Order: sequence, then structure tokens, then C-alpha cells
Amino acid sequence: MDGSAYRKGIALTERQKIAWLRLIRSDNVGPVTFRDLINHFGSAETALAMLPELSRRGGSARQIRVASQAEAERELEVATRFGARFIGIGEPDYPDALRQIDGAPPLLAVKGDTRVLSPPSIGIVGSRNASIHGVKFAAMIARDCGRAGYSIVSGLARGIDAAAHKASLQTGTIAALAGGLDKPYPPENFGLLDEICGGGGIAVSEMPFGWEPRARDFPRRNRLIAGIALGVVIVEAAKRSGSLITARLAGEFGRLVFAVPGSPLDMRCQGTNGLLKDGAIVTTEPADVLEALAPLTRRDLFSLPQVEEPESAGAQAGPALPGDDDRARVIEALGPSPVETDELIRHTGLPASSVYLILLELDLAGRLQRHSGGLVSLAYAD
Repeated sequence: MDGSAYRKGIALTERQKIAWLRLIRSDNVGPVTFRDLINHFGSAETALAMLPELSRRGGSARQIRVASQAEAERELEVATRFGARFIGIGEPDYPDALRQIDGAPPLLAVKGDTRVLSPPSIGIVGSRNASIHGVKFAAMIARDCGRAGYSIVSGLARGIDAAAHKASLQTGTIAALAGGLDKPYPPENFGLLDEICGGGGIAVSEMPFGWEPRARDFPRRNRLIAGIALGVVIVEAAKRSGSLITARLAGEFGRLVFAVPGSPLDMRCQGTNGLLKDGAIVTTEPADVLEALAPLTRRDLFSLPQVEEPESAGAQAGPALPGDDDRARVIEALGPSPVETDELIRHTGLPASSVYLILLELDLAGRLQRHSGGLVSLAYAD
């Protein structure tokens, strides 16, 4: 039963894993929609059966594509041949910190030693065209934090990322990928990835096998880094650096953000200096990171599961589907500006279950835009 499997510490059966894989690979089903579907219908199999009807009721002009059983089985076979596997959000090996964020990936493809996912993690990211001093400093932070019991998570990019991975190979490093596990980037770090997966490290991705990373996929990878880590250290980041996306996401997740000061004349340091002006923790030695994170690691921050679901999840079909009038009220209340779901419930006066299901319908029909913080708005065609 999927409901109980969504809780922390419960392993998915093979049948559940196939159903979960089908659901997350279906059109318009992202992590938040996946969670809401499971919460509402109790199981991925029930949710899969309801996708076409929900999409139609949401106003979709075409039939939604639902991933087939054969497609899911094929991806599992590819993963097995590649030496990888999938971890569900409720399973014991899933990273505790990542489980808590809004929109955590329901399934992670992983290759390597899953024990690296158990200790608290520190993210280290920065410039691809890093200076010699930047590379040395990133390696020093990674090495000392690794010796202190942290795993190091980064994005396998050139420069700072690669330095952090190399320095933590012996203590545990996590490479978050923007594409499928079989499509790493950049090519020059293929050898490093082999070292990570073949040694004491692990590679993780939420993307399908065979997925070539595109520019818009890298923020998703940054989200993984920020979600897995308790804190993120930014070393040499320009004003428009992708590392600043990681820093912003870390702040949204309630993680600590560390920034290494640099010369105002070095373009690679403008982003990190800006973070310091905005309140990031000044970082000039590993002790700055370790002392700030020590109180967090002494608490059981992640004792609660992300989502509560009924134990008898497999058989339930959820409340009755809302009527056209209710749907019209929700659509009328929505607009291009993001609003909180609770505000939408108060404004419409509808039961929360009805509003959540209508939002699911709109989402599956491609008519809803989800924003950070759980905000929603109507999606308009360009």
C-alpha cells in the first residue's frame, strides 16, 4: 500500500516502485503533484487510473500521456544494468534532509554507496572557472568537514565542484546530476564520477535514464544540493552564477548559507560578496562552517515524515470529485499572481479537499503554475 510506503522507513515493493515510476514519469506530474495525488487517492495505482479523468476535468485540450507499465519496467532494467537503483522518499536510504523540503523528488536514481546519504551533508559549490586559491579553499573546506563526519554534496561541475568532490572521496561525497545517471556532465569529469561511484561516494539524480541535461535542468540539480545539505558553502560565484540559485534555494529551505569573501575586483567574487551583504555567514576557514552547523547536528531535525497518509491507502478512492460550479469558483479566484492555497480555501469557502483536488485537475491539465512556498497561480500560454 503506497500510503504507508510514503512514511519514513518503509520499503517499497517492486509493484509499488513500478507504479511510482509510472506516475512521476507521466505528463504534468511533478513532485508536488505526485505527493498530492498519493495523499488524495492513497496509492499510485489508483492515481494512475484517475489521471485521464482529472486532466479532462481540469480543461485539458488533449489526452494526458500516462507512462506505461512497459516503460517503467524498461527503466528499472536499464538502472539495474547500469548498477543503479531507485530509492523512494519513504525508504530508509532516502536523504533525511531532502525528504523535508517542499516538492522533494518521490524517487531518486542512485549509483554508489548509499551509506554516504546517512550522515549530515554540507554543500560546496562555486565557479567553474575557479582561481587556484578558490580551488584550494574549496578542497580544504571539503576535506576538514569530511573528517568531521559530514558528507560533501556538489554538482560535478568543473572548478569548485570538482575540487570539493576530489577532496572528499575518502570521507564521502555525493554528486547531484542534472541529467540521467547515464548522462553526466561535463565530459571531462566522467573519470571523477567513476571514482565517486566506485569508491565511497554516490551519484544521485531525479531525471530518467537517457535524459541529456539541458540548461533548464541545472536549477533542478541545484535544488537537490540545497535540499540534501544542512548548509551550503559558496566559493567564488559571479553575479549571475548558478551557485546563487543554490544559495537562494538553501535559504528557502531553511538551510545555512556560507559565503567566502573575495576581491571586489574579481568578477568571480561579486556574487559571493553580494551574499555576504545579504546576511550569509562569513567563511574564511572550515571552523566557521563546523561551528555554525554543530547545533543543528545535535538535534533530531528530521524525525517527522514529510507526508502523513492513511495506513489503509491502497483501497481508498478519496472524496467525491468536485462539481463544475466549485471548479469555476476556484478558477475565478486564481490569477497570474501567486496565492497561498489556504487563502484560496478561505476565499472560496469550499472544503479543503475539494480545492486541493481542483488544483490537481488544473495542474494535470497544464493550467496551474506552482511556485516556491506552496503558492499557486493560473498558467497562461505565451
